[in-house]
Amino acid sequence: MKVILLEDVRSMGHRHDVKDVSDGYARNFLFPNGLAEPATPAALKKLAATKAAHDAEEKKLTGKLQEIARKLKETKIEFELKADKTGAAFGSVNKESILKALREHGFVTKERVEIGLKYPIKDFGEHTVSVDLKKGITAELTIVVKRG
Repeated sequence: MKVILLEDVRSMGHRHDVKDVSDGYARNFLFPNGLAEPATPAALKKLAATKAAHDAEEKKLTGKLQEIARKLKETKIEFELKADKTGAAFGSVNKESILKALREHGFVTKERVEIGLKYPIKDFGEHTVSVDLKKGITAELTIVVKRG
């Protein structure tokens, strides 16, 4: 019997896969637990429409992320740190402060982005930081740390 998986099923397949399973397995496990539905022509047509809509949404999201990456490359975000008499900085610029600045500038909203910063920035001057957006798209962001 051919079924369309509605959820990921371990050792069988992922959501929206069309699989051939035994009749008993489908009737006794997959259907009662809401993990699959029969692969009727109407269900297959609905699945194709769902996949097309999902692909279009993914393409739109990828385009939006590439636009954000391009803008990030052209942007410099400034931070001010206080310094003592010898010129050493009080405090540092860390991942959370960079993420907060990205949100304030409107580059990202509530979604989480990965900022490639191993150690907090404690030196004055320009620093380049990689920002990993979703879908494998990364951008280089310039951070300027000034004396405040």
